[in-house]
Amino acid sequence: MTHDVGDVSLARRHASPRRKMAELDLLGSILSSMERPPAAADGETRRRAREQAARMKKLQEQEKRQKVEFRKRMEQEVSQFIQATGEPRRRFQPMNKIERSILHDVAEVAGLTSFSFGDDEDSRYVMVFKKEFAPSDEELEAYRRGEEWDPARAEERRRLRELAAQQEEAELERGPAPPGPPNDYKDKYRHLIGSDAAKAAARTMEANKAYGCVPVANKRDTRSIEEAMNEIRAKKRLRQAEDEGGAGGGPGGPCA
Repeated sequence: MTHDVGDVSLARRHASPRRKMAELDLLGSILSSMERPPAAADGETRRRAREQAARMKKLQEQEKRQKVEFRKRMEQEVSQFIQATGEPRRRFQPMNKIERSILHDVAEVAGLTSFSFGDDEDSRYVMVFKKEFAPSDEELEAYRRGEEWDPARAEERRRLRELAAQQEEAELERGPAPPGPPNDYKDKYRHLIGSDAAKAAARTMEANKAYGCVPVANKRDTRSIEEAMNEIRAKKRLRQAEDEGGAGGGPGGPCA
């Protein structure tokens, strides 16, 4: 089947607008996927970030130089301390935490002993000791309390503790004391009224039988029932006779 040239050109003119729309859509998708050029605000942010990084690097380098210089100075002071005679310990000025750690490291490398003292972070300081003069526990406790170390006073306290320990050990070896007689209450007031007055004031306690201090044997009734009944009847007859005699000798009775 053959087509006329005019029909082909007409078909191309009808298809051309659709093809152009498809090409434009493809171009738009490509452009949208591409990164946009940086705005002015983004450029300012990056510039500030670069400046801040540069300042941080400069501060770090400066801090590093300061640490190196401080360590050299501490090494010189520690060396002078080692060579000094008659100086068993040395107290340094208050330092921050980083400087104290550097000084501790320098002292350890030099074969010394070091301790930090002080309650507040701003007032904490380092003391360095020579090995032959290493501090005792008492000396460290004194420094922790903020006191000056006095060897003579510490020796006196040590001697008293040893004496107390010896006395306690001797008491343990002797054992408990045997029980003694009970203390006389007169001794309690002897320093107030004297010995003679205390003896005169003392009274011997004796049992008073009128107040019921009767032996149990005396309280037991040993009579039989018949004896008790006879005694009751006799007392009753005696009472009746006394009553009759009193009535006969009264004011209205016969005269004798």
